[in-house]
Amino acid sequence: MDGNGSEDKKQDNADMAAFVQSLLEQMQSRFQTMSDSIITKNILFVLSSYFNLRSRIDELEQSINDLRTEMDGETSPSPSVPTGPKDDSKSTKDP
Repeated sequence: MDGNGSEDKKQDNADMAAFVQSLLEQMQSRFQTMSDSIITKNILFVLSSYFNLRSRIDELEQSINDLRTEMDGETSPSPSVPTGPKDDSKSTKDP
């Protein structure tokens, strides 16, 4: 019976080792899947944040350019626009 008992123990040990090995492989696979998912979500978040920020920077640059254009128009009036107040006393009507 000693021969049979040791065979059973060897088989039990082999079964346990196979079970633990399978469990470790499953855990590693799940961990890798979760890790990949987290990395993918983080990359998408970073890209989304970048494009959102880039869009806001573009809007800010456009606003600055609009203000510059507006200020340039105010500081240097065109020759067709009179620079002083219009004098109504010098009308073309004859007395």
